[in-house]
Amino acid sequence: MSSLASSHRAHADDLVTAVLTASRVLVAVAAASLAGTEGTVTLAQFRMLVMLDSHDETNLTGLAESLGVNSSTALRMVDRLVAAGLVTRHDNTRNRREVVIALSQPGAELVWRVTDRRRAEIARIVRQMPTDQRSALVTALNAFADAAGEPHATGTAGFGW
Repeated sequence: MSSLASSHRAHADDLVTAVLTASRVLVAVAAASLAGTEGTVTLAQFRMLVMLDSHDETNLTGLAESLGVNSSTALRMVDRLVAAGLVTRHDNTRNRREVVIALSQPGAELVWRVTDRRRAEIARIVRQMPTDQRSALVTALNAFADAAGEPHATGTAGFGW
């Protein structure tokens, strides 16, 4: 292997290691932000709520595809979230064979509360970073999210840099 190829591989390995390390922090922040829900939702269910928050309504197939799960897994999650009052399910008025799933008001409030806790904790961590490195982090994380097909979060609540 050439030294250039070896250098690229080492850089890629460093990048993957850095993302893995940062992901541990983000998973810890995500888990802690859900702690206040008293076990109402799992991390996977919360991701579904966030996806529904970014779409007005969707069908089960679209929701499963967005989450990268099969329809039966998505259906089980929807059933639990309907039972908890966090999502609604009704027949599509334009296509009676299709069921439409949407976030309920309590579901939207839960997404807001959990996201607000996450924003506050992430803001605390970011304030510990050197100021001159923050813009590069924004660029890199946006590119990472785009590459994964993740919709961008909205709002700036909880930030006071």
